[in-house]
Amino acid sequence: MMAGSGWLKPMIGALALAFSVAALPVAAGAGSGITFNQDYLEDLFIPREFKIDDIPAVFSHVFAALPAQVNVYPTENYYYFSFLHGGVSYSGNFRLDVRDRDEGILHFVYFNQAEAWNSELTVQYRALSLADGVKVEKLRDLVYRVEYGGKSTVFALNDLREVTPPPDKLAPGETFIGPVFDESGLQFYLLFHGEEKRFTYVLNEAAPPAERLLAYSDTDSDILLGMRTGFAFYKDRFQDRKILIGVYAGNVENNNFLDGPFDQLPDNFLKGDELRQAILTLYPELKDEIDRLGNFKEQEGRVLINPYINYSFLSELEEFHKCADSGLDRVGFYRCLQPSEGQ
Repeated sequence: MMAGSGWLKPMIGALALAFSVAALPVAAGAGSGITFNQDYLEDLFIPREFKIDDIPAVFSHVFAALPAQVNVYPTENYYYFSFLHGGVSYSGNFRLDVRDRDEGILHFVYFNQAEAWNSELTVQYRALSLADGVKVEKLRDLVYRVEYGGKSTVFALNDLREVTPPPDKLAPGETFIGPVFDESGLQFYLLFHGEEKRFTYVLNEAAPPAERLLAYSDTDSDILLGMRTGFAFYKDRFQDRKILIGVYAGNVENNNFLDGPFDQLPDNFLKGDELRQAILTLYPELKDEIDRLGNFKEQEGRVLINPYINYSFLSELEEFHKCADSGLDRVGFYRCLQPSEGQ
């Protein structure tokens, strides 16, 4: 039920070139979308002048690499980065959390990347404010300027206020909770059905294409797999839409960009307590324990909304073959797409 701390999220090379020293020539593939091993290796060999456990020094190093303005795409307002230090890969993020950004708080975290062979995960986190020399100023809705050490960067949060699902993407009885922009690049509509007590992530196919979906097999075109993300979808036979049914478990364990949309809820676009009420429909025992965003009041984390499986082997997706049963009515069909208890 509880989601882990979403800020533990790596970024795959988005700022890698920013940490190269000025004396190096511009990379051959810069601006082309092409990356070269040469750039990775040369960045690996550059000595860093700061200690990795010195949070202010690391913040200064990363913040100095930011351009004058950045676009924060994920809907939980994380701006991810990565860097190399002492032969180790580190990832992290800046976050302008909807709960306290207007109070001048910028969350900053970094950690060594989680891999199966890493026995130790080092995490450094701090909520920064004026007391740390960090000024956060709201310029207008969803646009903030952060100043530190004589430098400023404008963080433009993703304005999805006009994004709503077309009528054919909503089944009878479903309500639209909000738009989700996942750090994988895929976009979703987060829906809820109160009577059937289920959340659903429906692929936003009006968004720019960010994935190529292939049929699970020659004999099963109802299940679709993303070539890049490994996200698994089921073609809804009652509505013209694709429902997320699975993500690869290895990505969840590594806490990377492809771990699923559970940690990119539409925080900026929740006007009331609609998400909280939906959660309480499923878990009424949490009435006194969560806020309107589903965050726990007395502990870290928030209620996990992941109505899909974490699969380790493709064969695990075959459990959804039964959902093709023509004898299933609408209620039975959508129940079939929900993960089993304990997933």
